[in-house]
Amino acid sequence: MTKATFSERVLECEQTLYRVSMSMLKNETDCEDAVQSALLAAYEKLDTLKNEEFFKTWLVRILINICNQQLRTRNRVISLQDYTDTPSVSDDCNIEIKMALEQLPVKIREVVVLYYMEDFSVKEISQILKIPNGTVKSRLSKGRKLLKLSME
Repeated sequence: MTKATFSERVLECEQTLYRVSMSMLKNETDCEDAVQSALLAAYEKLDTLKNEEFFKTWLVRILINICNQQLRTRNRVISLQDYTDTPSVSDDCNIEIKMALEQLPVKIREVVVLYYMEDFSVKEISQILKIPNGTVKSRLSKGRKLLKLSME
């Protein structure tokens, strides 16, 4: 993959990377840092990408690893205000849905965001998160139930 192709593919994934990192980190600054770190890591490890067809999946996996690393290393609490002031899920998403998503456990929230907001398939999410397809499906089911309860 050439530098120009890498740049083009990154621009295509830009919004997805932002939304995925924001759904996990809930802070604009941390989100930007994670995306930048993921892009740098991806560029440095570009030779490990076996199939360019899976570039987006590969890049999102790198981003999720970096976000998880940031979550492990920080010990501060992020207020709900930080999360709701930014267009973290989508521009047309209302505050009730954002608050309901906020209440989901991280593992369930990341699957829900990848599936419903980023249109990844169950198989792609399975590859990104390195979990079985059945686990993705069960987390989606649990996420739907929890969101329904929260929205009622």
